[in-house]
Amino acid sequence: MLDKLKHYVLVAKPGIIGGNLISAAAGFLLASRGQLDGVSLPGTLGGISLVVASGCVFNNCIDRKIDRKMLRTRNRALARGLISLKAALAYAALLGLAGLALLRAVTNPLAVAIVLAGLVIYVGLYSLYLKRNSVYAVLIGSLAGAAPPLAGYCAVTGRFDLGAVILLAIFSLWQMPHCYAIAVLRLEDYTAAGIPLLPVKQGIAAAKKHMVGYILAFMAATLMLTLGGYTGYCTLAVATGLGLSWLYLAWPGYRAAEERLWAKKLFIFSILTIFTLSVMMSIDFTAPVPPGMLLSCAP
Repeated sequence: MLDKLKHYVLVAKPGIIGGNLISAAAGFLLASRGQLDGVSLPGTLGGISLVVASGCVFNNCIDRKIDRKMLRTRNRALARGLISLKAALAYAALLGLAGLALLRAVTNPLAVAIVLAGLVIYVGLYSLYLKRNSVYAVLIGSLAGAAPPLAGYCAVTGRFDLGAVILLAIFSLWQMPHCYAIAVLRLEDYTAAGIPLLPVKQGIAAAKKHMVGYILAFMAATLMLTLGGYTGYCTLAVATGLGLSWLYLAWPGYRAAEERLWAKKLFIFSILTIFTLSVMMSIDFTAPVPPGMLLSCAP
């Protein structure tokens, strides 16, 4: 019984849920600017977590056959037949419906629509079709990855404003070098499974160029948090330092002798980058001010 329960927990990918919880909380806290109540934050995070879990279970259902071809994923419950497809689909649907219902109860239609759109993009566009057919599937999938922080933000504001655009850009752009680093690190797995990621179809050299470009774009997007009046100069300093450090790690990739080691370092630093930036957004918020006025770290 405990083993069965463990399989159901793992098929929902708790690590991914945790990462999305952090980013969703960052978006919520950035928008709320310290004005919190005891219901909206836990309700929003709970609803988003359930929908993210739903997407992960649906993804496992869709990928069960290709998971068997990859060393990293061959022991997943659905790949091994430890959970039936029918039970997993019902489980995913239940999680999704519960999450959307909770979000509808504690947030607003815009936040619900964003989370639902993220689920549709991840399951319907990315997992079902693009992942197997397009070299740029990750680019579309990144929109789904940006849904949790965006929904957290809009759960508070109720509108899609400049802050929402900045968050969408930051979290979408961040995922590109993050995912390409995984692809380089697990190149043999993705090749064996026939997944046409950029490093697989166009080579690692092409992926490196794209990674540097996306990191530069990510840096520009993070600066807009402060320039747009949403965070203070502390976030500006931290974001600049993180971006430059990430770029410094990526640049040697052009001549890296051990590409897997290089990709692993880049992958780990990408997680540190988005975690640190999420923390800064949560604590260094400030009220919007007219352009040109001096911004400082929020209390």
